[in-house]
Amino acid sequence: MGVKLASERPGFSEMEDVNFTDSELVYHVRDALRSVTLGDSNSYNELIGVIHHTEYLTPDEVALLVTSLKALSGAVSCIDIAHHDSLLSSIFRMSMWSYGPDVMDALVELIISLAASSGKYIDSCLDMLVSNFMPPHYFLALLKQPRGLARKDQVLHRVHSALRDIADLVPLAPLRLLPIILQKMPNVYSKEPMIVIYVENMLRLESGAMGELVGSMILCAVVDRLIDLDVEIEWEDILQDDFSKGIFEMELEDVEETLDDDEQEGDELPRESSSWRRFRGNVVAEKLDSLLVLMFEHLRSCNDVGRLSNVFETLLQSFKQTVMKAHKSKFSQFVMFYACSLDPGNCGVRFADILADIFTGSVSPPDVRMSAVAYLASYLSRAKFLPASFVVNILQRLVGWCWKYTESQDGDINPDAHRVFYSGCQAIMYVLCFRMRSIMDVHRMKSQLFLMPVEALLKHPLSPLKVCLPSIVEEFLRQAKAAHLFTVSETFVFNDLLESEHSRAFGGKERLDMFFPFDPCLLRKSDRYIRPNFVYWSMVRTTYDDDDEEGSSDEDVVDGFMGRSVENIAGDAMAASFEEHDLDLDEFDYSMNKMSITPKNSSNFRFGSELYGSAMRMPSRIRPSTSPESL
Repeated sequence: MGVKLASERPGFSEMEDVNFTDSELVYHVRDALRSVTLGDSNSYNELIGVIHHTEYLTPDEVALLVTSLKALSGAVSCIDIAHHDSLLSSIFRMSMWSYGPDVMDALVELIISLAASSGKYIDSCLDMLVSNFMPPHYFLALLKQPRGLARKDQVLHRVHSALRDIADLVPLAPLRLLPIILQKMPNVYSKEPMIVIYVENMLRLESGAMGELVGSMILCAVVDRLIDLDVEIEWEDILQDDFSKGIFEMELEDVEETLDDDEQEGDELPRESSSWRRFRGNVVAEKLDSLLVLMFEHLRSCNDVGRLSNVFETLLQSFKQTVMKAHKSKFSQFVMFYACSLDPGNCGVRFADILADIFTGSVSPPDVRMSAVAYLASYLSRAKFLPASFVVNILQRLVGWCWKYTESQDGDINPDAHRVFYSGCQAIMYVLCFRMRSIMDVHRMKSQLFLMPVEALLKHPLSPLKVCLPSIVEEFLRQAKAAHLFTVSETFVFNDLLESEHSRAFGGKERLDMFFPFDPCLLRKSDRYIRPNFVYWSMVRTTYDDDDEEGSSDEDVVDGFMGRSVENIAGDAMAASFEEHDLDLDEFDYSMNKMSITPKNSSNFRFGSELYGSAMRMPSRIRPSTSPESL
């Protein structure tokens, strides 16, 4: 093939109107590389001019560039980093997004040849390929058009193919690649398309051949970036303006606005709720939303090919090291929730067990244990895919630990000294607010629940009812009374002033008592993945709901425990089997049509003073407290 260049551009003077065959151009390139070492840099500078030129290339100029790159690939042994630094810099600054397929292929061939020729170039070659993860800024607008997306596919396919080839030729390349990827990862202030495309490439590497060596560290880096974005979102962006509302009174308006979501077909997003509209225009929330969708899709693809279990172990370690320790993470934790929903029997069970182990163990600091049990309570309450039988088994572990704790305590209320204990008690009540009806509807599980010394815990001088959040206590006691869970429920009357004082002190300045990590996701695109497996309060059947269903009689269990001492009941609870039983998920059907969003007021239900006598309603969304002192 002959190549002819006719140009008035600087640097092309000696090559104007000259015909070159491919072999002649190869010799010309080699001579240019050699001559610069002898002090003659004219041909060398012309070669650099060919590499530098990117805009408005004519067909002949494209042909010359392709042939020059191929010639350089055959002459890499003549390239010396000391004499040809300008040429190397020009090559490594080239963006494949600016060229067509022929130039891309020739450039990739040259980069692979350079990487394989000498260890001196490997880092620069990898850095150049990673730089091509993202397009130049001028190209961002084209990504919304078909031709821009086509160019994106062309570029990224070649980038990842080159990385695989280099890894095959240089076995240590993946380990050299990892720090480059982490260093060049866009920060939270980068434009959304840039950070999204970059993370997309990171996840592509994780699922590829190099994933065995660097995949776990790549996943951890992605989760860390999710946390970085998460903490940039202010709580003021989430909390309602009306601070007089209780912790359970914030979702009903969203539920009413999205009641028709189930009628929509396909992947169309649900109708906007007021919570979603709150984040419209919040660039940080929108970035986080897009990255979560990327992670969800990646996890789904991992599940499809049977590698979710391995990926989940990495996510679990990252969760324990970063997410769980982040102060009131808002949305990043839903990566774990979605992974568990894809594989409930393995990932879903393991996640709950790990959280229970952290809480009941004594190795972790108190704040970490409190965070773990808050995650556990929120997860058990919200995960539709967890069978009630498994929830009961975890509750037995929590109640067992709390009861054992009380056996060594004889002091009075102290929210700071006993904060781990109070967090466990609150978790138990919180879960039962969501799950009590489904447990009571199955005779065997009801028996397990009545064997637990819940009543003994709440009667203990540590008085968790006076320390835990009043809205949780109120809802729990209402359901417990309707279910006849306690023998004498009227004993649970507490002074409002003491309750308010101690509940505010519970958890210290971190206010972990207010933290329910798996409250409904407020990010619109991410919510589409979470919603099918998520329990909203409006879907919960409470024990005091009036319906026509016939369940097993309460008396057949209550009668067996009436008059028995707390110690005997506690002893039975400690001996109860923790063995998991296989039950159909239909044991608790959260999507019944005949359910009441707002609990019905009952004149027979009065706990506490007149302030709580009207029975606070427990809303469908439980978010972090809106109490001013918690901010």
